[in-house]
Amino acid sequence: MSTVKLPIAKAITQGLADAMRADEKVLIMGEDVGVLGGVFRVTDGLFDEFGALRVVDTPLAEASIIGTGIGLCFRGYRPVAEIQFDGFVFPAFNQITTQLAKMHYRTRGRVNVPMVIRIPYGGGIGAVEHHSESPEALFAHTAGLRIITPSNANDAYWMTRQAIESEDPVIVFEPKRRYWIKGDVDTGARPQLGLHQAAVLREGRDATLLAWGPSVGLIQEAAQVAAKDGISLEVIDARSISPLDFDTIEASVQRTGRLVIVHEAPVFGGIGGEIAARITERCFYHLEAPVIRVGGYHTPYPPARLEEHYLPDLDRVLDAVDRSLAY
Repeated sequence: MSTVKLPIAKAITQGLADAMRADEKVLIMGEDVGVLGGVFRVTDGLFDEFGALRVVDTPLAEASIIGTGIGLCFRGYRPVAEIQFDGFVFPAFNQITTQLAKMHYRTRGRVNVPMVIRIPYGGGIGAVEHHSESPEALFAHTAGLRIITPSNANDAYWMTRQAIESEDPVIVFEPKRRYWIKGDVDTGARPQLGLHQAAVLREGRDATLLAWGPSVGLIQEAAQVAAKDGISLEVIDARSISPLDFDTIEASVQRTGRLVIVHEAPVFGGIGGEIAARITERCFYHLEAPVIRVGGYHTPYPPARLEEHYLPDLDRVLDAVDRSLAY
């Protein structure tokens, strides 16, 4: 029996452990990932099994973590680097966007950089400043990076495995407020969906709801509430941010005629804007209403006591659905 019930955090732990058992070139590196097991305990137990040479506690220096990881790739390793919190990634931004993302292109394909960067992201946990960011759009704008974000335990396990197996650099944005939501994980059967395919979680006819990572649970709840009023909403988990699975989104919008996109990051300059533009191009004659976006505001992420007013909630999503249906 290969199916077990795990929280998302422990599904990632299992994915890391199985990848390390399968390939001795896989190693973990980051701040407090070893003896402590990470601030969210995602790497708990790995140090005891694999030792200090494969589960490496690094200095508090994100640029150094990524730079060292790039060098390890040159020597044949497959490093998995943890950035402790989303807002801590910016000291490493230069290494990621000017070195990691471009090395394969710069060498005309002669050099692969199979590095994974794990980043717990998003709000909802009442954290202090720089601990609740959603910076996915900043990295998606840079060609050469694969960017994924699981929202359930089975995806967390398999997308971790698939990211480590990739020959390209992959950023895995992990929705930290969903870390302890449990789900079935089948470690014996690879999923039918590819790493960069979106998943239709619920079929509907009146409008499409699209989200990823921390907002997937919210749109699932919105669809359930709307159904009580006779509104049928299709629910899609994007799963991958770069590349985006526009084909699945387009097929859904052609059926429903409407699209509401939900993400925690600010609406201004967010991934939702790119999706809205592409779907407007591709589905112009199918759309019954403008594509509507629900997200964070164009402000710095607020203090913990105010984050409930900043983050998209059920009322804001259902209001967007009502506005779409009103056209």
